Amino acid sequence: MTVLWLLFVVVGLGAAVLASRKAVEHASTLAFGLKVPPFLIGLTLLAVGTDLPEIANSIVASVSDHGDLNVGDSLGSTITQVTLVLGLLPILGRRSFTVGRDRVLMPALIIAFQLGVIALLLQDGLFSRVDGAVLLVLWVGGSFLLWRSAPSPSAPAISVSSRRKSYDVAATLLALGIVGAGATLAVFGLIELAEAFGLPEFIIAFFGTAIGTSLPELVVAVTAIRSGERDLAIGDIFGASLLDSSLSIGIGPLIAPTVITADLAVASALTGAGALLVIAALMTRFERHTPWTGLALIALYAAFFPLLLVIQN
Repeated sequence: MTVLWLLFVVVGLGAAVLASRKAVEHASTLAFGLKVPPFLIGLTLLAVGTDLPEIANSIVASVSDHGDLNVGDSLGSTITQVTLVLGLLPILGRRSFTVGRDRVLMPALIIAFQLGVIALLLQDGLFSRVDGAVLLVLWVGGSFLLWRSAPSPSAPAISVSSRRKSYDVAATLLALGIVGAGATLAVFGLIELAEAFGLPEFIIAFFGTAIGTSLPELVVAVTAIRSGERDLAIGDIFGASLLDSSLSIGIGPLIAPTVITADLAVASALTGAGALLVIAALMTRFERHTPWTGLALIALYAAFFPLLLVIQN
């Protein structure tokens, strides 16, 4: 039966990742047609599109009363994206590039603040509707601040015909439905695997599910870097992390409150906030993102393995 549950996870996450990529493609075409600056497209539309697996997972996990799967995946995705995914960009993208202080400092500080609020809200072990509402407000406020301070566009928008727009809307909605179905299947498989191996759901979600649900961000960001679209890549990574540390983690409990493992949630949130401050300092000090700064971020991600395992034991 273990092989069957693993198959559920792989197929479910695979379907969610592939469908979210198609949703991103069609939604991006619409956004470019609206002449939105590339950085803001990455920060909002691309971020929401690539974050759909996490959002679907949050809702499904909370409704099924498995809050640790939601919190573990959302916090794990936040940290995975700003360390592992961002670190892999100059390596897989096969080029170094200038990030720019104005593209990193403000988003990193806002996300770090959101993680601090999460630690404060979840220390009682209950993820309530009020907590979810607070995080939703933080996402709206953080997005507003980033829109206000967004850098000037670095590339022109493209025009899209009316017929093409209708097709893109329909294709986006269909892809969203597949994302939800895939996430439901994956959550069911994760629950069964956690029981089969006797592992905490939080740990499985933080390291396993988070990598799977962060694949859309990695694929989109690497593709953007190889195409010379730095703003799309950086905007998507930090926009998705902003979502994961607010809307994504809060939307499930807003629908169905759950209990969670407080010590793991608080420790990972606070450590994640510290990691964001390190990243902000690193990217501000060395504005050019090279394979060496990438390896530093990957090492920062790897440090979470022994940390959470020690806390769990």
